[in-house]
Amino acid sequence: MHSEGLLVLEDGTTWPGSGFGAPRETTGEIVFNTGMTGYPEILTDPSYHAQIITMTMPHIGNYGVAPEDLESDRIWAAGLVVRALSPVVSNWRARQTLPEFLSVHGIPGLSGVDTRSLVRHIRTHGAMRAALAVAEPGAPAPDPERLLALARSARDMNGLDLAGEVTCREPYRWTEAHDWWRPPGTAVQPGATVDPPTHVVAYDFGIKRNILRLLAAHGCEITVVPATTTAAGALALEPDGIFLSNGPGDPAAVTYAVEAVRALLGRKPVFGICLGHQLLALALGAGTYKLKFGHRGSNQPVQVCAGGAVQISSHNHGFAVDAGTLPGEATLTHVNLNDDCCEGLAVPAQAAFSVQYHPESAPGPHDSDALFARFVRLMAAARAHPERPLAAHWPEEDAHG
Repeated sequence: MHSEGLLVLEDGTTWPGSGFGAPRETTGEIVFNTGMTGYPEILTDPSYHAQIITMTMPHIGNYGVAPEDLESDRIWAAGLVVRALSPVVSNWRARQTLPEFLSVHGIPGLSGVDTRSLVRHIRTHGAMRAALAVAEPGAPAPDPERLLALARSARDMNGLDLAGEVTCREPYRWTEAHDWWRPPGTAVQPGATVDPPTHVVAYDFGIKRNILRLLAAHGCEITVVPATTTAAGALALEPDGIFLSNGPGDPAAVTYAVEAVRALLGRKPVFGICLGHQLLALALGAGTYKLKFGHRGSNQPVQVCAGGAVQISSHNHGFAVDAGTLPGEATLTHVNLNDDCCEGLAVPAQAAFSVQYHPESAPGPHDSDALFARFVRLMAAARAHPERPLAAHWPEEDAHG
């Protein structure tokens, strides 16, 4: 039986459709993702916590949901909006349909929406708070006035620390590794990069599983720690390097992590991705700001400043680093060709570097996989010669990314 559904933005605009998934109300920041595939990974990426995702690809759900594709053990997105929900699933790996997946996790979805118009609206007016409701089958359509009030009372992303809501509660070890996407004969075997394996302490600000899989595939032993772990707590685990993960919310609000990163700089090699990139910049004394509608997709062109090579990359961020505030010891290494946004930085003197985008993909291309190998090289060199300053381990060819 048909379910009525409705999306209402805080500016009062309404977007009716057909409901699927869980019949309930939800609120969050309305954003859009330009990826053609990858909805299972997107929905389970903790960086989408408290956001309602609009897919620009019009046909969604045709390959169902496979457990191997999930980036965490639950859906973190607050809701999903699509143009056309596929009535057929054609994938031998699938174990659930998309509506079943959303229903099990209590997440509402809306189909039949004019997503082209909705995305143009977001691009013009910016990401904003929204409320989405799916009625029980056969019940009347949701009340737009009620949803407008819910949208306007929802949390604003500015100043919001969400890392503490998605992080693990206790440290744990990660061992699963794979790099199945590589051509035959070119795979990096677990443990083969460095012997003995380097030990990484990975801060979980909303970490994706594929980051951990690729670190393991590059020969790392990994201890994942909660976002609130102090620098002393991380160093007590005797790591060879520190990894700063992706995550949701306003980086400037994660003050405890900024303090920890500042204390860790110069002690061990550091590699950050997405929120981790922003936290590294803040620890260096730089600033961050909120983008109008963010970067979310798997087709963003990023240029490596040294040499000019262009890499196609996966993105999911609503905040960015203000490159003009970076201190002198930090080098801008990557730039987004769509809007000149800072996409990477390096601090060779402290063997620290980061990127705003997602080199681990899931979903997306693997153009920047070499960043994981660089991190392993830095850790191995620092471990082999602890008497030398960290700057001595930064290869000249890596000086600018």
